[in-house]
Amino acid sequence: MYHFNQPATLVGVSELRTQLDKVLKLAKDSKVFLGKRQKPVAVIVPIEEYQEMEDLLDRVEDMVLGYMAKERSESSQPADYISLEEMKKRAGFKKSAQ
Repeated sequence: MYHFNQPATLVGVSELRTQLDKVLKLAKDSKVFLGKRQKPVAVIVPIEEYQEMEDLLDRVEDMVLGYMAKERSESSQPADYISLEEMKKRAGFKKSAQ
C-alpha cells in the first residue's frame, strides 16, 4: 500500500481482493484510491464524506438552475410562452373526458 500526505491510501486491485476487510476499515476514516499498475483508477471515500459531496452538488445544481430560471424569466416576453392546452396539443396528448 502507498500512503499519501492527506488521509488517503493507494491500494492495488489485487490487494483489494485479498485484503478487503482491511481496506474497508481504512475507508471508514480516509480516502482509499484503487490503483491498477500503480495508477489511481477509482476512489473509495467514507460514506459521510460521499453524502456531504452529494448534498453540496445538489445545492450547487439548485442554485445554478435557479439562476438560469431567473435570467430566462427576466429576458423573456409573454409571446415566448404557450398555453397548457397548446403544449398538450403539440405533445400529442389526447383530451380527457370531463
